[in-house]
Amino acid sequence: MESTNVKKEVLKGAEFLIQETKPSDIFIPEDFNEEQLMIVDMAKDFIQSRVCPNLDKLEKIDRELNAKLLKEAGELGLLSTSIPLEYEGSAQDFLTNMLLTEVESEGAAFSLTLGAHTGIGTLPILYFGNDAQKAKYLPSLATGRLMAAYCLTEPGSGSDALAAKTKAILSEDGKHYVLNGQKMWITNGGIADIFIVFAQVDGDKFTGFIVEANYEGLSRGAEEQKMGIKGSSTCQIFLENVKVPVENVLGEIGRGHVIAFNILNIGRIKLCAGVLGGSKLTSTTSIQYANERKQFKTPIGNFGAIQHKLAEQAIRIFAVESACYRASGDINTMEEQLLKEGKPFSQALLGAAEEYAIECALLKVAGSEVLDYTVDEGLQIYGGMGYSEEAPMARAYRDSRINRIFEGTNEINRMLIIDMLMKRAMRGRIDIMGPAMKIQEELMGVPSFGTNEQGGPLSAEMEAVRNLKKAVLMVSGATAKELMQQLKDEQEILMYISDMILYTYVSESVILRVEKLIAQKGADEVKTQLEMAKVYVADAVELVGLAGRNAIRAWAEGDMRKMLLMGLKRYTRFDGINTKNARRRIASVLREQNKYPF
Repeated sequence: MESTNVKKEVLKGAEFLIQETKPSDIFIPEDFNEEQLMIVDMAKDFIQSRVCPNLDKLEKIDRELNAKLLKEAGELGLLSTSIPLEYEGSAQDFLTNMLLTEVESEGAAFSLTLGAHTGIGTLPILYFGNDAQKAKYLPSLATGRLMAAYCLTEPGSGSDALAAKTKAILSEDGKHYVLNGQKMWITNGGIADIFIVFAQVDGDKFTGFIVEANYEGLSRGAEEQKMGIKGSSTCQIFLENVKVPVENVLGEIGRGHVIAFNILNIGRIKLCAGVLGGSKLTSTTSIQYANERKQFKTPIGNFGAIQHKLAEQAIRIFAVESACYRASGDINTMEEQLLKEGKPFSQALLGAAEEYAIECALLKVAGSEVLDYTVDEGLQIYGGMGYSEEAPMARAYRDSRINRIFEGTNEINRMLIIDMLMKRAMRGRIDIMGPAMKIQEELMGVPSFGTNEQGGPLSAEMEAVRNLKKAVLMVSGATAKELMQQLKDEQEILMYISDMILYTYVSESVILRVEKLIAQKGADEVKTQLEMAKVYVADAVELVGLAGRNAIRAWAEGDMRKMLLMGLKRYTRFDGINTKNARRRIASVLREQNKYPF
């Protein structure tokens, strides 16, 4: 299906820090076309009619029901949207698959069952399998005749996944690899027919394998008793002298890390889409309860403290959604460009996702923390009832927590943002140090105390974002120059700078989305979205300033510290708006519509 994103030129990954983007150049959720929305409506109907009524049963770790629902999803075509037509797929574009991920998340833990199958279970074969492997497995994975899982983590290797100890030894006749080891936290482990297993060949060649569940020596542990996501099957997988045919080696010997890391890029941004769906559902539930629940003879939604929570839920959701689909649109556009350049299908999406790996890591952090905020405040709005399993917030609260651990912990992802940025700068893929040096020179000049430039309703906020970019470049450039190779060991500093980047990217994204909406509909039609953008940016400026000060104070001393703190103060000077009153107006709209409406 042809994408609705008509952008002809796309910035490279992380270039948002040094270049400006026009509103017309980004994809926003309001750009989805009728055909895409029809596909999504079918998925939503399945979730609401078949999954949601069974959530309590799924919570009891019902493997049979999980498998049954996954097969039903396959019969409807919901497992095949990423798979080419020749393998019984429907070959939807990346943007459509992102939106599907969002709406399917309303199925609570079942969305993990579905996502693990279509994502980390199927995509390694789709993108790294040879023709024979694709022909053998993809049609059955696309239709639900086979179910898939991904086996990477081991008891002794979590974030350090490449330290896996599972061994693969070539048999004497050269026909099999014999696998021995143990994998844990395997989503779909109790129902899968196919496992993507990573093992060390010859002790140090990290390699992927396609392992069928019926191979002798493979066994499953008991279901894990998890804090949340109870409705998904999670268990250990034991491999005891499992003979895997040599034709089931996935990709190249010793290149398993390429599979693992590339699939993670896609998994991270899709996690953001998924948690946005859960956040919107939680926001709606919170709004409805605030309208219904009375204390002191009035609905609690009339109280300013509750209005603040309702508005802030919506503001953060709207802002991060803007960033998520902006990056998704960029990935989609680059994938199309790579295909036009003659890149094989198997390389186009992976190449596009790798280009935006920094944005994928950033969005994984931003999305998971928005959901955590939304469910935490949702539970608070419910008060004592929120702590009861009879109300919806308890499950939402428990289910949310894993997302800051999935797909690399948020701490790992924060450090990856800076690590990838610095490596790209050193390799010449992006010029960060040049603009950073210009900002150092600017600090020596006379500061500007404002502008008389007339612009649109978000011109002041966009100017603030331009200054936030300068703050990021100033702090990161000076820190890298001073600490050099030591920087990789200063994890706290890395996380401070990554937060500066995160708030800057999301701020720019929400501004661009609203500016595009204003161009399409007029400012009067998007007053609430305009206020949400203004509130988000006002807060983001403060948060960038705090993170920057912490980073500077962590290493700079004397005149250097004074100069950098002075520069940071200059670049985070922003009057903003009365955010209290803006939040009250936003909350009023939410309460009037009795749902998250954007």
